[in-house]
Amino acid sequence: MDEMEEELKCPVCGSFFREPIILPCSHNICLACARNILVQTPDAESPQSSRASGSGVSDYDYLDLDKMSLYSEADSGYGSYGGFVSTPTTPCQKSPNGVRVFPPTVPQPPAQQHLLPQPSSLPLIPRNSCITCPQCHRSLILDDRGLRGFPKNRVLEGVVDRYQQSKAAALKCQLCEKSPKEATVMCEQCDVFYCDPCRLRCHPPRGPLAKHRLVPPAQGRISRRASPRKISTCTEHELENLSMYCVQCKNPVCYQCLEEGKHGTHEVKALGAMWKLHKGQLSQALNGLSDRATEAKEFLVQLRNMVQHIQENGVEFEACLVAQCDALIDALNRRKTQLLTQVNKEHEHKLKVVRDQISHCTVKLRQTTGLMEYCLEVIKENDPSGFLQISDALIRRVHMTEGQWGKGTLTPRMTSDFDLTLDSGPLLQTIHQLDFVQMKVPAAPMLQLEECCTQNNSATLSWKQPPLSTIGVDGYILELDDGNGGPFREVYVGTETICTVDGLHFNSTYKSRVKAFNSSGVGQYSKTLIMQTSEIAWFTFDPASAHPDIIFSNDNLTVTCSSYDDRVVMCNSAFSRGVHYWEMTVDRYDNHPDPAFGIARGDVLKDVMLGKDDKAWAMYVDNNRSWFMHNNSHTNRKPNHIRYRTDGGVSKGATIGVLLDFTRRILIFLINDEQQGPVAFEGLEGSYYPAISLNRNVQVTLHTGLPIPDFYTPGEGDPNGSVC
Repeated sequence: MDEMEEELKCPVCGSFFREPIILPCSHNICLACARNILVQTPDAESPQSSRASGSGVSDYDYLDLDKMSLYSEADSGYGSYGGFVSTPTTPCQKSPNGVRVFPPTVPQPPAQQHLLPQPSSLPLIPRNSCITCPQCHRSLILDDRGLRGFPKNRVLEGVVDRYQQSKAAALKCQLCEKSPKEATVMCEQCDVFYCDPCRLRCHPPRGPLAKHRLVPPAQGRISRRASPRKISTCTEHELENLSMYCVQCKNPVCYQCLEEGKHGTHEVKALGAMWKLHKGQLSQALNGLSDRATEAKEFLVQLRNMVQHIQENGVEFEACLVAQCDALIDALNRRKTQLLTQVNKEHEHKLKVVRDQISHCTVKLRQTTGLMEYCLEVIKENDPSGFLQISDALIRRVHMTEGQWGKGTLTPRMTSDFDLTLDSGPLLQTIHQLDFVQMKVPAAPMLQLEECCTQNNSATLSWKQPPLSTIGVDGYILELDDGNGGPFREVYVGTETICTVDGLHFNSTYKSRVKAFNSSGVGQYSKTLIMQTSEIAWFTFDPASAHPDIIFSNDNLTVTCSSYDDRVVMCNSAFSRGVHYWEMTVDRYDNHPDPAFGIARGDVLKDVMLGKDDKAWAMYVDNNRSWFMHNNSHTNRKPNHIRYRTDGGVSKGATIGVLLDFTRRILIFLINDEQQGPVAFEGLEGSYYPAISLNRNVQVTLHTGLPIPDFYTPGEGDPNGSVC
């Protein structure tokens, strides 16, 4: 509740609001203070659009003009307007812009009355009178109604009254002229607290007052809080109750206002409905602000811990420095004082930055908490019209205050580490040049696990520097092992913080790590990340590496070629370890073409039959027979280079299987689940892509992710057991 007190004080007199009125800019001011700061302007300076009339209120938008007061822990920050420090008795005769100030022409009502004077008792307002808001400095020209044209802020008045009652040790008499005495009774009908002398003088127990009920002050306070909601009346028509709300004017209105046509084209809604709607909006806005306040409190704890860490690190660093300097000869002693001075300056600079941030954040948190408590008290009010008079301004203030806790506000401006390193390596003759080395090797990068992933036989890694690290980085080095527990090897060196490594082994576990470097050297490694490549290879034909005559469909799983000449197409995954099996079905087969199926290097020729050059190992077939071919030689690649041909061709609907076993380094072909001859090729090493060659409208569809045939048992030397 203490933080809310600043919300309940008038910006002019600095005291609690008394009879507050709402200016069109949504700011509040005491009625007496408003009379004291009235000024008169020439007729030529009286813009009609700025008159404080009910129809002109909606034309103002002062959100950008509101200013948040900044104050330290020892200063409230609320200055007076026009030179007033307390409730003024003689107003200043000159305002800041040089225009004349009119003092009140009649005595002020007693402070204890808390009653608005009757219209007839208000001082006469000179023509073209102007009032300047002490917070946003917007000048407003008063109309014929004068200050009566501004609505009273009954909600704020109620909050102030409750706050003062909660702070008061004892209820005071409301009729004592000088120092109020402690009240002894309260009249429920008059709603006034009396001490014994004032009760005998002002409320004698005779005549009409004899029927009034006098109760103890504490009971009177309870009954006053429990009193029913006051019915607000229209400022234009005093006998009419406020029952509707004009959305455009943002003001409560009565039925007579509507009948007179002042709001004929405006959207008008029920007062109760708008009251509930705005209360809900304010409550929702407070939820976000409450979260910011909670974060701010946690942030303050973090900053205070940083102060302790800075002090501890400073002491530790200073001790280390002294130990190094004391180990040197007399020449180092002349330099030691200068080095200690630099450390202390860095120490004090860090403390000053963090303490300044603590002070600034404390001020903002205090203002935020005060606004929250004030808004919560406003929500408790059960006066719809009074609440709606200030709800828009409060909602804007809450959103604006929440925005001030935006990105970066809750981030430390200083680290607790001392980025200073004493280089004790130079020889004795260079002692006079001894100084701090400002550059350190980079800190270990942090792997961003949410962005690291594997897909098929590719791995993507992402990393970043620690959030509070201020040491410069020239580049990064990414290392992976061989997927089989072997040594690490560099796979990337550069400035990027994300890298994708292709061509890894399937069904293998890789370890990865990254380190940063700069001109001072190489930093520590990051934590090691273990990644598992896919157990089964799902791949397709690759349009990027295929001959232009190849036609793709079915998400690159089906290919065909209308050219008379053979055209080669490879798949988008390469194999170099494990056992792999895939199949292709012949969807169309006319005119006795000779399609070829097998494996190839990445630089295989694309305009000849697969197997014609030394970059491919294939089986080509017609409708009757099949041949194994490599480097334009029909052979099964045995040492004696015997040419091999086997019976059995293909037709529409036939299935060709390819089995590649790196543990035995062999390649086997199948047609319709029957092995074609013996082992087709042996002694295979390196990296190979599945590939085929087509011509004469042959159409083939690829099938991956298949188990190896039942007849085949992988070799005992298989380190992975992977099957695709």
